Amino acid sequence: MPRLLPVLLLGALLLCPSAAQAQDLDGPNPLEGLKLYSDRDAPAWHSYRWLMRKGQEGRANLVYKIAREPRAIWVGRHTSPHFAKKVRLIIDGAKADGAVPIMTVMRAEATECSPTYQGGGPRADRVTRRWYRRLAHVIGGDRVIIGFEPDSLGTISCLAPSRRDDRLQLLRYGVNVLSKLPGATIYIEAGASDWEASFRMARKLRKVGIHKVRGFMLNVTHYDWTANNVRYGLDLSRRLGGKHFVINTAQNGRGPVHYKASNGRRINIWCSPKLRGLGPVPTTDTAHPLVDAYLWLNRPGYAQSCAGREIDWFLPRALTLARLATDWERPPRGTRFGHFKPYPPSVFGVP
Repeated sequence: MPRLLPVLLLGALLLCPSAAQAQDLDGPNPLEGLKLYSDRDAPAWHSYRWLMRKGQEGRANLVYKIAREPRAIWVGRHTSPHFAKKVRLIIDGAKADGAVPIMTVMRAEATECSPTYQGGGPRADRVTRRWYRRLAHVIGGDRVIIGFEPDSLGTISCLAPSRRDDRLQLLRYGVNVLSKLPGATIYIEAGASDWEASFRMARKLRKVGIHKVRGFMLNVTHYDWTANNVRYGLDLSRRLGGKHFVINTAQNGRGPVHYKASNGRRINIWCSPKLRGLGPVPTTDTAHPLVDAYLWLNRPGYAQSCAGREIDWFLPRALTLARLATDWERPPRGTRFGHFKPYPPSVFGVP
């Protein structure tokens, strides 16, 4: 990072009250009153316009449920070539709209899970550190919301034992670099309510520097109910001295899909389970003052690589999510939503 950057960032902090609010780690909600950015060049908008031109107004209106809402734009290994230009397009597009962009940062390598997986090794760590510095330089003093490295802490055990502490140190480095940005409000990955015990997650969050940022984010890649994540987040917050948090509600309108294995263990279907719906729309009007917002930190309508597809916009999935959208934060009374389902995962499949 250029030596002048800390000076420039300090100047931005002094000149911009909204930037000062962004770095308020324990005070009033820094997201309150913000207009969040909805990128009009996103695939959801392209699909909406295409369907309208084709005269398919019903399907277009379904896609519009996604297109109209502010959603996170993911930046990471895939943001190339012309990384700096693409990040600036996000920020400048938001500024032109009088809005603030949400960026979900996913850069650390995590593509496998085995006792020997190195996560790219030391060389990849060096490249990722350089990438964090470059991202900070490109953002500068601009106002942004950052969701930091989804799944990174939940999948630490997917690395070889000798590499797990290295991964924590790498994430700590990224938190340290990005937390110096005066206009950034940052939430660190913290898994989901149906993933890992809160005491273990709290230990990891302390190691990567949760005290340097506003808080943590939940449910980014999972489908568990919002109410469950509120309870889990409050427990986690208590262990972290009252940190604030946000919950991803992009695809949890119908809750999770779980089943019981033969050994009685609960298995979570996280890879594009069928018949899921959009959840509560982004808002700062939440169930608890420690919950800064419900946000769409994931990208509803995108396929996942685990489903045998490239990570890209997939219109059939978008239509399903929109068709089954709800504003439910918990299972409706009289239903068994959210309970164990006595079916093997093959019944649910993926689109």
